[in-house]
Amino acid sequence: MERTRTARAPRRSRRVRAALVAPAAVAVAAAGPGGPVVWQNTCELREEPVVIPQAGRTLHGVPALPARGKGPFPLVVYVHGDGPVDATHDTFHRPLWEAFARSGYASLSWNEPGVGEAPGDWLDQSMDDRAAEAADAIAWARGRPDLDGGRIGLWGAGQAGWVLPEIAAKDRGIRFVIAVSPAVNRHRQGRYDLLAEMRRDGASDAEAAAALRRRETGLELLGRGAPYEEYAHSVGDPKGMTAARRRFVTENHTADASADLPALRGIPVLLVLAGHDVNVDTAETGAAYRRLLPGPALRVAHYPDATHGLVGRAVEDSPVRLALTALCAPRALFAEGFLADQEQFLTTVDTEGARP
Repeated sequence: MERTRTARAPRRSRRVRAALVAPAAVAVAAAGPGGPVVWQNTCELREEPVVIPQAGRTLHGVPALPARGKGPFPLVVYVHGDGPVDATHDTFHRPLWEAFARSGYASLSWNEPGVGEAPGDWLDQSMDDRAAEAADAIAWARGRPDLDGGRIGLWGAGQAGWVLPEIAAKDRGIRFVIAVSPAVNRHRQGRYDLLAEMRRDGASDAEAAAALRRRETGLELLGRGAPYEEYAHSVGDPKGMTAARRRFVTENHTADASADLPALRGIPVLLVLAGHDVNVDTAETGAAYRRLLPGPALRVAHYPDATHGLVGRAVEDSPVRLALTALCAPRALFAEGFLADQEQFLTTVDTEGARP
């Protein structure tokens, strides 16, 4: 069976989400207006919900501008990974937006289709659809007087690793890319993910071998376009792989960033890798980026104590600590140095010119 996330949100979202549900509301109840917990959950940003009509689709977005100034501000455009993610990623993005705002950058994110009031269904999207969606958002941003259309870069995590290079290949105006925990080849990522999770959960060699056999069966069925009913019967227990999720996997299981990654040559690229990533083989990803993007424009930031979502491992592994950190110090959810390094990268980008 091709190992993917189920129709629910990805692991980081599921585990961290419980700690991030309406943290500001909880904080107000716990500390009262103006208290230290409320302050910790207040980011120095100006957020504005917008509806972006472009090319026959409607995006429900949130531009987050620096707290002061009129602009035009350079812009970071967010490309989501897997799952039904809203514009703020359940507030998880706000500390990042704040860090970028300190470098003078605005941020732009939007709800996945079917999330909130956004029309559509994210499970109906291909990676090409996501790239087109981002292109629409960028076109809209370039028409805003408070945003600098000549200084736009991309930030993306997880599945966005298959989308970011495609966007940059089609838009020569992209100035930089930040790729967080990206995979390169979908099939190899799926195999790694499966085995890493089984090792983490203490599975036996026999259990791992059986899971690999089921995976190979699933891949064979994908290759010949077998219907969902045959898939469910053949693997025995789909384990959350609904018909809709299977449709999404069928559309995207051949994703591979290798062909488009060379389009990033000549612009600053920050590759962010975690030391405890059970979703992505960071050794393979790092090697592929270094091979396909030779030269000083590629910078690799590795966080040994971080999980796939760049949350500190000790924080994510403790539900109590995770919830308290999200409530009292949300910026501390991230691995040490991560937010500062993101901010510093944008500061250095401003000293470099556009790609040739």
